[in-house]
Amino acid sequence: MMKLHVFNPEHDLALAANLRNFTAPHAGRQLRADLGFIPALWAEADDVVLVEHADEAERKFRLLTHRPFMRFITKEQLGNLRISDVDVWGWDLAVRAFLIRYGIDEKVLPSESEIGEIRQLSHRQHAMRILENLQGDGLVGQAEMTDSVAAIHEAIDRLGTVVVKAPWSSSGRGIRFLNSMIKKTDEGWAQRVIEKQGAIMLEPYYDKVKDFGMEFESDGQGKVSYLELSLFHTSNGAYSGNLLMYEDEKMEWLTRYIPMDLINSVQQNLIRLTGTLFKGRYKGPFGVDMMIVARGDQNGFLLHPCVEINLRRTMGHVALALSPYLKGLPMVMTIEYNTNIYKMRVKRL
Repeated sequence: MMKLHVFNPEHDLALAANLRNFTAPHAGRQLRADLGFIPALWAEADDVVLVEHADEAERKFRLLTHRPFMRFITKEQLGNLRISDVDVWGWDLAVRAFLIRYGIDEKVLPSESEIGEIRQLSHRQHAMRILENLQGDGLVGQAEMTDSVAAIHEAIDRLGTVVVKAPWSSSGRGIRFLNSMIKKTDEGWAQRVIEKQGAIMLEPYYDKVKDFGMEFESDGQGKVSYLELSLFHTSNGAYSGNLLMYEDEKMEWLTRYIPMDLINSVQQNLIRLTGTLFKGRYKGPFGVDMMIVARGDQNGFLLHPCVEINLRRTMGHVALALSPYLKGLPMVMTIEYNTNIYKMRVKRL
């Protein structure tokens, strides 16, 4: 009996599609193929990690960590193993169907209704409702949900630039920044999102200074544990890298902008709010993305405490798992695409 780990970075797109037979875009399939070894960072010695090519995964893992991990397997081997537990990047109908197709017993997988619950909790309306309970001095952030393209125009009239988001979308996709120059193609896109997903999310545009997040773990019984801060970079809304630092160094970095008491207060409130929300509904890792925002008068900074909630592992969890393998922190972890290959690199700051 053993535990199987699966890296399925196309999860956000698969969750939005909500199909058993989902074909990810080429980039998602390649990311999974090139970086499938990632779960070995947190796998136990007796676990197995699903990859495209076992020898190549072992080489990449050893190059990154300077340690071996010999229990990489391919999908053709799944039916011959006695798998008792499965840990994926994120649960969706597509990864469940894939595992069943290659011989994993349904009994060790979440049911389709349980995955439906995870999908429902992943709707951005829940981040919006959490945000409504995270208001006060030093904090900023608002969001609204609508099923009308006319409401986008009304929001633009009120706010100037509006961030329009699909309820289910992955980083950099399903998000548009719209203003008074809104085009018919933008309106068409918004209408299609509403037709497919039932609504669309509207947020003010903020003068972002820094991205960061907090990583958590839910036991599914109402207890949420804080793991660590995640300091990351984005480019055009897509993830590009994480800073690898000790927790006190990350906190010191953040307190250049916002008070430590505010960060700790938000952390405790998120533990309470998500514990209530996820009780009996979600067990596993999750991350809350945040950002530091410049005040409108340029006199200091504010904290946006809940830009989105990712009900899955995140690259922040990867950074947390990778750091103990490395010497000489702080460093930076990046995902780069060169010569038609995705590579994880670690560099000194």
